[in-house]
Amino acid sequence: MARTSRSYDWGFPRWRPYGEQGREAANVRLCDRQGCEEPGTCPAPKAPNSPERWYFCEKHAAEYNRGWNYFEGLSEEEAKQREANERRDASGFADSAHYGWAGPGDGTRSRDEMRALDILELDSDADFDAVRASWRRLAKENHPDKRPDDAEAAKRFHAIQAAYDVLKSVEERRQWKPG
Repeated sequence: MARTSRSYDWGFPRWRPYGEQGREAANVRLCDRQGCEEPGTCPAPKAPNSPERWYFCEKHAAEYNRGWNYFEGLSEEEAKQREANERRDASGFADSAHYGWAGPGDGTRSRDEMRALDILELDSDADFDAVRASWRRLAKENHPDKRPDDAEAAKRFHAIQAAYDVLKSVEERRQWKPG
């Protein structure tokens, strides 16, 4: 069955008539921050697990989120478990880490790597040669054979070893190219 009338606007809405859309004022919700006149387009919970929401402008939503503690109310063990679960679920993003798109010290190192660098007394942009040199120096200073009765030195030695293992595995992953 053929159409009785043909539209010549070719899908361009500006060529269509205004139709029944009135010229009434649109309701705009303002930002809930005192004294702000911007539209409140970003909902934020008033309390954890509450259906009630504040509505902020983008600037005040960023200010609100800056103070938000995602792990509030969780024990340290529960917080670590949740973080581990979320890291596991986001593992697809880690697949591109071996390409080394950016240099060291610019946000490409993980929290564990940064802790390991702190233990080895290095800056965040240290290369692996500096890691190896620092590891050797600190391991010699704190080795249990050199300080047999010092329990603190033994703890530091184990921490230094663990830090080196973390950074060594990261370096091996960066060296590995998928084939």
